[in-house]
Amino acid sequence: MVNLSRRKWLQLAGMSASGLAAGIPLTPESLSATRAADAPSEAGMIRLSSNENPYGPSQQARTAMQNAFEEACRYPYAGATKDLTRIIAEKEGVSEDHVFVASGSGEILAMTGMAYGLSGGEMVAADPTYQGLVRYAEKVGAYIHRVPLNDNMVHDLGSMESRITPAVRLVFVCNPNNPTATICEPAALKDFCIDTAKKSLVFLDEAYIELLANPQEHTMVDLVRQGHNVILSRTFSKIHGLAGMRIGYAIARPDIIKRISNFKMGMPNVLGLRAAIASYQDESFQAFSREKMAAGRQLVYKALDQVEYKYTPSYTSFVFFHTGMPIQDFQSKMKERSILIGRPFPPFLDWARVSIGKEEEMHLFADALQDLVSTGS
Repeated sequence: MVNLSRRKWLQLAGMSASGLAAGIPLTPESLSATRAADAPSEAGMIRLSSNENPYGPSQQARTAMQNAFEEACRYPYAGATKDLTRIIAEKEGVSEDHVFVASGSGEILAMTGMAYGLSGGEMVAADPTYQGLVRYAEKVGAYIHRVPLNDNMVHDLGSMESRITPAVRLVFVCNPNNPTATICEPAALKDFCIDTAKKSLVFLDEAYIELLANPQEHTMVDLVRQGHNVILSRTFSKIHGLAGMRIGYAIARPDIIKRISNFKMGMPNVLGLRAAIASYQDESFQAFSREKMAAGRQLVYKALDQVEYKYTPSYTSFVFFHTGMPIQDFQSKMKERSILIGRPFPPFLDWARVSIGKEEEMHLFADALQDLVSTGS
């Protein structure tokens, strides 16, 4: 375990505990203030800002939560946590000590950021990408080498590799990427991970991987099975529609799991765990979610094509598109039309991220967008 002063630990633990008490995900933004764009929506607003799956939880997950109330008086570490760990390990073809279940993948990101970022650790990450790990690492003293995406808004793996020095402890890859919704070519990513893992830990955030039509062609879990210096995280917030229950997990070699588990900050709740277990085995609901997200993306593409806004092909539950105006202005104009969209993502400050909602919500988004463009205000 990395040396850490008592005062520093208490400061970090205090920040984390306050976030847990408020039900806020352990992301760097939650250590300061809740993002306005991602806060609970006002009455009458359509929330397309947080990449949530509005179709969940599944009926099986709801039933499992109801049945779990009798278990709610018990701590979950001996029962529900072990049960979820077991079924994940069985499906992924690893032993149970390769799996760590946490309070959302946000906790995995924070734990890893702390474990590898303390005492001046260095990291490499794309820019822009999801900031949960790297900004948390910065708060504990890490230096981040931020590498711009390529012209297609995909990870520039060659440039990222060129930034790896002996001081780099971790390389972060979000695939598919948030906020650009793009994905790395799997063979190139696999070669990159194998080469990079010889020099540092490779962290793969696969929060959206299960939304792909062919996730097994893109996941890097096989590298974990082969013993490479790789860790990947997944979440029950996206395809499973359990964002409010805060359940996620990591898959890695047991020594890596042991290292990050020293920085565990909380404990998943038993209702969320039982819902996750049910949903993990509910392949019909997962297929339903994939279909709905794919259909929603097509509705967004059609709306953007009609107003001639360019966008990146999406492999996620959101679409990233060019507005031609400062994002704050676009946010404000859409909010006037009762639509909440994603926050700014520097350096693309005239691009917007819109989440896939229910079909009727996407039609309302399309109408609002058409009205905005046609009226100019």
